[in-house]
Amino acid sequence: MNPAPAAELISGGELFMFWLMAIVTVAGSLGLIFARKAVHAAMSMALTMVGLGVVFITQDAEFVGIIQIFVYSGAVMMLFLFVVMTIGVDASDSGVETLRGHRFWAYLFGAGFAAAAVYGLTRVSWPAGVGLAQAQAEGTVTALAREIFERQVLPFEILAALLVIAVMGAMVLAHRERLQPRRSQREWSQERIRSGQWLSGKPNPGVYARHNAADTPALAPDGSPVEESVPRVLVARGQVGTPTAYRLQDPREELAGAEPEVVDTPATTTTDLAQTEEVER
Repeated sequence: MNPAPAAELISGGELFMFWLMAIVTVAGSLGLIFARKAVHAAMSMALTMVGLGVVFITQDAEFVGIIQIFVYSGAVMMLFLFVVMTIGVDASDSGVETLRGHRFWAYLFGAGFAAAAVYGLTRVSWPAGVGLAQAQAEGTVTALAREIFERQVLPFEILAALLVIAVMGAMVLAHRERLQPRRSQREWSQERIRSGQWLSGKPNPGVYARHNAADTPALAPDGSPVEESVPRVLVARGQVGTPTAYRLQDPREELAGAEPEVVDTPATTTTDLAQTEEVER
């Protein structure tokens, strides 16, 4: 396509939308590269996919643009976000560089590749398209369908077979044969009783404790503190005291360590003794 005829065909609004979406796409790509959190990187990549779809639409490729937005942004990226938000990200997955020197070489090779790409694009001559108007006379969707299902039907079928094989391979890798028969609920309960594990859920912090603060361990029926009842975040921050300080003392230990209490009783008279003997008889 020659630059002069192309400039005459492109309107001002289309040119503005193209450059706006180009900036948005590049910004999303940079956010994907430099984001420290997986969720932010996924959102940046979704923004990039939407920007590319809008660019395709402005170039009269409506079908490709809509597929770009629906498939990549609506399905793939949302599935990725769902998995990340469901499983979570480990604290060790951070953006801190663990291998020294790799960042310098990455920047160096990236700058070299960018320079080579810019040099190549500026030196390439763009010839005028031949037969483009005739091919798109029925519309881009019809032209794309004819290209895929008439001229490129064999590569299309091979690609479909590769995708099916990839799905089957993922199913085979995820499948796991059972080495032992599946246990019933009764068998699980019996095993818990024999091993001495908790038969039910453990109490929340503050249950049967001296106060109901979130950093106070719950107390078991025997008075021992349940350290697992305190949230792991508070334990990692060191915001929980010594669990043994919350243990209730055994009543027998309290009685053994207590001094004998002297109880004053009224003096017994002779008349009271005589009445007691008559009742016993």
